[in-house]
Amino acid sequence: MATLTRYTPFDGSIDGLFRSFIARPSAFDAEPVAKARIDVTEDDAAYTVHAEIPGVKKDDIHVTIDGNQVAITAEVKNHREENQGEKQGEKVLRSERYYGKVHRAFSLAQEVDEAASEAKYSDGVLELRLPKKAVAPVRKLSIQ
Repeated sequence: MATLTRYTPFDGSIDGLFRSFIARPSAFDAEPVAKARIDVTEDDAAYTVHAEIPGVKKDDIHVTIDGNQVAITAEVKNHREENQGEKQGEKVLRSERYYGKVHRAFSLAQEVDEAASEAKYSDGVLELRLPKKAVAPVRKLSIQ
């Protein structure tokens, strides 16, 4: 049989409430797992990919194209410091960082022309213009 235990988040006092906000990270402000959110659209000539990868330098983003396979990899380095003062007598109450790689790979319905593809990165959004390779018409072989 399971035993129920009452959870008391504030240590039973107002002081505990304030200490929890100052000294410990709270559950609602934890850093999200780094993730690239993507939108893929197409027209008759090309695919357009918008990938949200905020806080990444463009030199840390790599895109590979192999036929109809597209892969986006980015190295995420985020550093955030709160309540850090430069005055004498102040101390660091909280300092957070996260590092890691974001990787998204997907298949498109048609092969991509790698030579004509373009990539732009601005304001945390990677935009890929991936022209479709011309499809060779089906050729019927005559049997001799």
